[in-house]
Amino acid sequence: MGDRVIISGPASWNEIVLLERLPEPRPHMQFALDDHETVGGTGAGKALGLAAFGRPVELHTLIGPDTDGERLRDILGRVPGLDLHVVDGARTERHLNLMTPLGERVSIYLSTPDDHPSPEDHRLTTAMEDAAAIVLDLSERSRRMIPDARASGRPIWTDIHDYDGTAEFHRAFIDAAQAVFMNGDRIGPDPLPFMREVVDGGAQLVVCTLGAEGAVAVARESADGQVTEHRVDAVPVEVVDTNGAGDAFMSAVLHARLDGADVDQALEAGARHASSALVTRHLHSSLDALIDD
Repeated sequence: MGDRVIISGPASWNEIVLLERLPEPRPHMQFALDDHETVGGTGAGKALGLAAFGRPVELHTLIGPDTDGERLRDILGRVPGLDLHVVDGARTERHLNLMTPLGERVSIYLSTPDDHPSPEDHRLTTAMEDAAAIVLDLSERSRRMIPDARASGRPIWTDIHDYDGTAEFHRAFIDAAQAVFMNGDRIGPDPLPFMREVVDGGAQLVVCTLGAEGAVAVARESADGQVTEHRVDAVPVEVVDTNGAGDAFMSAVLHARLDGADVDQALEAGARHASSALVTRHLHSSLDALIDD
């Protein structure tokens, strides 16, 4: 088994617009406080985080042959340690993210790539067979690859983001993964019952990030099968942009666990790395020198 992490997940080109408050559902006008364009996508965010630790990582993603796609290929292709594998998606995924200084977000999908079986799927299957871990981010392609990922016998990690506990699309990812990450935006006031349910269903680790309140994890590690609860505080920083913090958190936890860290040590690494994403306008500080603002 190698030390390389294989990621199947989205990369996008994002326009970020900072507003004093999120728009109300009525006709009105607002003035933007700031705006910029940057790399987005949860697959790209995790790949950037792992590459920053020196962890060899392959990002398998769909990008179109358009101007935004060319920018994505150029920027991600210049990140040291990130091996980019692109499938032609006919068009590049693009988002308009409306943000507030409090980190509130409305993400509007402006375009999505075509996602259908292709000969490139075989390359991803082959790469998974010798991976230290496989990250399956939410996408049609990742869901299509779940049987092959399970057949590889390699650990599967997934991020179900703002899962509400009922959305059917996420279920196959939850059932397949040994490690499940999420945020607490929509799961209800107490995520722990759902997290324990996922561990009871076979996962070894479930982590829910809670923004400024840090994160909580439920793990089954010991030989006797005991389930334990873990918490970590957020690292206080002056927040510039919240995009990418969850991806940075997960990438640090994954890297630490592959290096032999226990759950508490890994969560602390996740909190530190998430804070580094909060102080840049981009998904990761490694992009600061690669994107002209």
